[in-house]
Amino acid sequence: MSARPIVCKGSWPGKWSDLLSRFSTEHELHLETTEEFEEVHALVNRTFPSCLVLDGASDTEEALALCADLKKDPFTAVVPIVVLVEADQTDLISDWLAAGADEVVSENHTEREQDLRLRLVIRRAQRDVAVHPTTRLPGTVQIERDIGDRLRLEEEFAVCYADLDNFKEFNDRYGYNHGDHVILLLSRILRDVVRGLARNGFVGHIGGDDFIFIVNMTYLEACCDEIIYLFDELIPYQYTVEDRRAGYFLGKDRRGSIRRIPLMTLSIGVVTNQIQPFSHTAQVSELAAEMKTYTKSLPGSVYAVDRRRPFKEEVAQP
Repeated sequence: MSARPIVCKGSWPGKWSDLLSRFSTEHELHLETTEEFEEVHALVNRTFPSCLVLDGASDTEEALALCADLKKDPFTAVVPIVVLVEADQTDLISDWLAAGADEVVSENHTEREQDLRLRLVIRRAQRDVAVHPTTRLPGTVQIERDIGDRLRLEEEFAVCYADLDNFKEFNDRYGYNHGDHVILLLSRILRDVVRGLARNGFVGHIGGDDFIFIVNMTYLEACCDEIIYLFDELIPYQYTVEDRRAGYFLGKDRRGSIRRIPLMTLSIGVVTNQIQPFSHTAQVSELAAEMKTYTKSLPGSVYAVDRRRPFKEEVAQP
């Protein structure tokens, strides 16, 4: 896998250019620079950079708004933001931190301290256990936080538990490297579809081939249909031509028996608070896991919505 870049926004004087060039060379990173604010979002989403560096000396108000905007979006909030400020701009440091910047490097700092601040911000991001290292998606802590926030705001939402069928057998045949590629492919499908179709949608990675995405009820059907369509279109190309044409390969199942292993499919179990109210996040995750298990018993790539009503004990009449 190629090194992730450092994305830079700004016009860089010599001293900052020297710092970034030196740092990127030392850590085997490459720089991607843009002058346009609109291009920053595209670069951050396309490259999953090690960090984003902003020039604190130009277009301060617009740059502060960009910083805050990136930190509000769950898809880009995990990217650390470093701001470079001139010696006479130290009064703006608190504004940058309030906007969500992870680090502010000042012209007043020594060269060694500047290097250390850049190094530490990237190290902190790399060891952030709340983000899956392969997909860079939020993990269980942030998944629960998102569900909890929606419960507190009394939103009507759907929690969708996505899981691959026949993934273990694929992994055994093709190896973990190809398996990781499939995981990354699925994460990109989920992320791009939810981001494109569902305003305020959220995608998280529990681990392995288990994912959660959360959307408003308005976008549920469109998101699930598009995710399944894209998955079924792309997944056959992860197999050899022979296996793809046959539609299966011979392999061992979980019990060790030789059988035909069909191409991978995607199961999405969905629970909502449209019919059944949720009182806490543990209840949501338990019901979502139940629906995922049920959906995996159905053939093909499919999603199923839990439409059960909450059980109410009948009161005995005197």
